[in-house]
Amino acid sequence: MRNYFLGARNTWTLGLLISLAVLCIFWISTGNSVIGGVSKSNDDGAGASHNVMHMLNEVQRINDTMFVCSESFEDTRAYIQNRPKDDYNDLPIIYFVTPTYPRREQIPELIRLGQTLMHVPQIHWIVADDYDGCNNFLDVNRFGIPYTHIASPMPDAYRSISPSPRGVANRRAALNWLRQNNKKTGILYFGDDDNTFDLRLFNEIRDTKKVSMFPVGLIGLYAVSSPVVKNGKVIGFFDSWPAKRKWPVDMAGFAVNLEYLSQHPNATMPYRAGYEEDAFLRSISLRMNEIETKANNCTEILVWHTQTQKSKAPMVRIDSQYLESEKSNLGALFRELESMGVSHQSDSAGIKAQISKDGKSKPFTFFFR
Repeated sequence: MRNYFLGARNTWTLGLLISLAVLCIFWISTGNSVIGGVSKSNDDGAGASHNVMHMLNEVQRINDTMFVCSESFEDTRAYIQNRPKDDYNDLPIIYFVTPTYPRREQIPELIRLGQTLMHVPQIHWIVADDYDGCNNFLDVNRFGIPYTHIASPMPDAYRSISPSPRGVANRRAALNWLRQNNKKTGILYFGDDDNTFDLRLFNEIRDTKKVSMFPVGLIGLYAVSSPVVKNGKVIGFFDSWPAKRKWPVDMAGFAVNLEYLSQHPNATMPYRAGYEEDAFLRSISLRMNEIETKANNCTEILVWHTQTQKSKAPMVRIDSQYLESEKSNLGALFRELESMGVSHQSDSAGIKAQISKDGKSKPFTFFFR
């Protein structure tokens, strides 16, 4: 009889633990009142309740899996951009994080990206693969640059969520690798394997003091996501999907100084598609007046969210008066997009454009009176 009651009690306890785990995962995935441990109502960027952040981080940490497949800290390139490798020794290292996952385009896209990075000095490429084991086809060593190849599969609990939070486990693994290896100097940048990068971008982000930002082309209904800059300062964000995000930016649209990141040891991003950037920037307590603008005051495109698909260039409705050069960066930015056939501006037709600030969309008259 005693064994029967012990077995029943153990079964009841196990059931309770499973129910609590499922409830926690559901809470995280839906983000009813919290985005990645940061309250939606927090507009000052200082973060939400420490207890909530701690609890969510603990639950998510249980599900994270990461192991290093291979890595090399040796740069075997003799020359970079027609100069001896040693000419660049004084430059800060850029830790370039690329989440990837098995698909038919994976290898060619990594080859294309790797051959771009071959021209970048002082770089360490962290390739984090959403795979249960070490994918031998990912021969990152072939490019001669320092690298780390990580296997970082998405936890099974999140694979059934739609839309799937792809890339989150990979980026979280890279953040863990940086902490485990005590990397506190250099620049962190998240660069997807299907993006296209102008080599000038790497020169610009290398002197980031805290957080720098810049436009990303081919994003959303506007075909661009960018900070709005007035008199050299960021005043809002031009992004077609504000979604109550304090920081409506693309993952490829910002860089972070590792010394600044190290001051926020709990910085992370949630398993919630679309809110990874917002929650990560909230978790490092970023403030608007700390943003450093790059790409000629955000008037140029130095990174593109290219994908292996064909899309029609959108028409974006913005009154021409707001595109005058003295008002903001948007005029020069749209002239460049127009000349390349990426996006078109109209006074009367197309998708009505707005600027967002603190998670709220506002008309252009709010910023330019």
